[in-house]
This record gives sequence, C-alpha cells and structure tokens, in this order.
Amino acid sequence: MPLGPFRKKNKSTKEHLVDNEEVGGGHHANAAGSLLTGGGGHKSAVNGGGGLPPPPANLRPKLVFHTQLAHGSPTGRIEGFSNVKELYAKIADAFNISPPEILFCTLNTHKIDMDKLLGGQIGLEDFIFAHVRGIKKEVEVLKSEDALGLTITDNGAGCAFIKRIKEGSVVDKVKVICVGDHIERINGRNIVGTRHYEVARMLKELHRNETFTLKLVEPMKAFEMLEPRSKGAKPNSDNKIGNGKGTLRLRSKGPATVEDEASAVTHQYTVL
Repeated sequence: MPLGPFRKKNKSTKEHLVDNEEVGGGHHANAAGSLLTGGGGHKSAVNGGGGLPPPPANLRPKLVFHTQLAHGSPTGRIEGFSNVKELYAKIADAFNISPPEILFCTLNTHKIDMDKLLGGQIGLEDFIFAHVRGIKKEVEVLKSEDALGLTITDNGAGCAFIKRIKEGSVVDKVKVICVGDHIERINGRNIVGTRHYEVARMLKELHRNETFTLKLVEPMKAFEMLEPRSKGAKPNSDNKIGNGKGTLRLRSKGPATVEDEASAVTHQYTVL
C-alpha cells in the first residue's frame, strides 16, 4: 500500500554567484555577471549547499584574513563578510577610517598592481592590502582624439578608477594622470557612486577637440612607492588569485562560499 501521496521532486536549482567578469576588445561590461556553480569542481559551501537554507552564523566556519593599509600600517584581522562592501566596512573598522576612504584592494602586494586587484574571490591565505584616498588633483585634458586611451573599472562600492593607460594615447601625454587614480568629478559633475561603464559613457560623449576637467584622487603612497607611473597591467587570462588551499568567493547576496580551487579572476572594466 502507498504510504502517502506521490510528490514530484523538484530539480535542484543552480546558485547564481556574482563575480566581476572582464570583457576585452574595447567593449564595456554589463552589470556584474552571474556565475553558475552547478557541475565541475569539488566545493564545500559555507551556506550548506544544495538549496538548503544557510546555517546560523555561529555555526559557519570562521574565516579570518589579515590586512594592512597599502601605504603602511599595523596588521589587522577581519572576518564575517560576504561581499566587497562588507569587506571594506570591516577593513575600515579595523583601522578606524570610513569605508569610502578605501579606493580598492590588492592581494599579496602593497603596490598598485592591477594584476593583483581584488575581485570576487580571495584565497584563504591571501593578505589584503587596502589602498586609501591620498592627494587630490585637478587636470584639464584636450580630447584631441576620439579614444582617450583609458581603461576604467570600479571597486564595486561606488569608486571608479583608472586600471590602465595606453601608451602614446591622449591621457598618456598628461603625466599627472596615473593608474589607480579615482575619478571623482568630470567637468564639475560628481560621479562618486557611478559604475565604470557610466563614467566611460560620459567621457565618450565629450566632443572631440573639447577641453574637459577631471578631478582625481590618487591612492596614498608610502615613500618607497613613489616611482615613475605605471601604465597598468596588461590583460592576462591566466592570472589567478589563491594558492590552491581554498578560495572565498564573495556574493552580492547571501553568505560567501568556500571553494577548493581558485578560478581565473576577472574584473569588469571599460576601455575608452
């Protein structure tokens, strides 16, 4: 005899994780792409996996990361974050600063190295360096060509900044503009909180042979970091973050997940 009414099993749903996804060839990226975690690779999920509700916070594994301010500081310890905004808040609290002071973070280097830029995942033994607001500067630029030679990205928390400068380009000739500079205003318009592709659109819409004004904020530098400006890292599809001992993948919603293997790290950016 049947023990109860037959129930059709629901197909397991795939989780959608938000990661920064790099788009090459001069095309701007859309909003942060979703990455499917169904299939391939062995993963241990902090949230219990498989469509189950996340366990209480006190039962989740405690992941502690070490951090410093890139220009120099004591070492802090942070834990309990699931996305970039929460991470910045934890770092800010550790050093008694406000979260908007943080422009971006690099992993395992205090230098402004865009190959080491923090994206949507962190190796469990990675050391986090936070680059904070430094000197403000204002510069006038003549848009003598349609392409400015800029690659712009953002930190996921409202701060757009320069990721690369193309050699020989319009911007390359303006030597006070550097990789890592936060773009704060364009022609007096405050763009804090604006995504990188929106900033790129504003710059593209400027007329050729028009002079425009940029207000920039460069990352604070330690004395040994004062050196000739970098053009920024070249795109490298083989660039990976993590040391094979596990990776924390950050989410836009819900708890972060721990994965056994680090995947290639990509970032959203827009080329001008």
